[in-house]
Amino acid sequence: MEDLTKKTWLEAALNGPWTQNRQPGIPVRVEEIVQQGIDCVNAGAAIVHVHAYDEDTGQQNDDVDVYKRIIDGIRSKVDAVVYPTVSLPGMNPNVDRSSVKERFAHIESLAKDGFLEWTVLDPGSSNFAHYDDLKEDKLGYVHTNPESDIRHGLRIAREYGLHPSFAVYEPGFARLGATLHWREATPDPIYRLMFSSGFTFGFPPEDYAMTAYLNLLDQVAPGCNWMVSGLDVNVIPLIPRIVMEGGHVRVGLQDAPFGSEKTNCELVEEAANAIELSGGDLAKAGEVRLAASSDKLEAMSSGI
Repeated sequence: MEDLTKKTWLEAALNGPWTQNRQPGIPVRVEEIVQQGIDCVNAGAAIVHVHAYDEDTGQQNDDVDVYKRIIDGIRSKVDAVVYPTVSLPGMNPNVDRSSVKERFAHIESLAKDGFLEWTVLDPGSSNFAHYDDLKEDKLGYVHTNPESDIRHGLRIAREYGLHPSFAVYEPGFARLGATLHWREATPDPIYRLMFSSGFTFGFPPEDYAMTAYLNLLDQVAPGCNWMVSGLDVNVIPLIPRIVMEGGHVRVGLQDAPFGSEKTNCELVEEAANAIELSGGDLAKAGEVRLAASSDKLEAMSSGI
């Protein structure tokens, strides 16, 4: 039987919350998002992450019906794991005024109607500041996720059998996420290690930082599925180490350096080529599902 743990998952994050003011190349219209998702899967991605937008205003809008059109549009043409976002408090005044149930309402609705396999969850809070803004003395914001909100998202994941994609902006996110995964008995999470060159959170995309994260995961979530990504960052130089260590890769205009002139498809093609040149074998969506569904509740906090 083929060892699926040796397959490398490639995820395409198509747009993010930036609007076209900060990342001009991102798709906003449903038809564009769907087509770029299909193109990225055909280029080697097995996973697609999307943010829904209001086409009239060009602002992110987590509308259930828009997400259904996107997810169905991609999956009707190609086999892929497609999952949405949960809006970040601090970036969007409307989110700041919403309750946790309102923030996660579209996730629960999509899961209830059978549209989701994965969900997204940030198990912690962090200051977000960008170096360019700091040069102009502009304030950043606090990405706020109280533990009660995190547990709410995890309980939705447990109820509907969704794999949480943990965005690990700081090392403590991995520690808390691992313990709450054990506490709430969810399907196995994916630990998405977030690097940045432009923002001040966490680590820059350096080899020593990967070593630190992998040592931590060996302690708190041994044997977990992990992935390297980030915001305003180029993770391509890390791919040889990622493949060697058995990790996975996310690229796309959500994560790419701001003002990127490359398309989502070009970013996926570049990553797919780097994975194969590093000796990796790209996983298909069905192989991702099998490898992600081991149902090991081995993530334990050292304090438990």
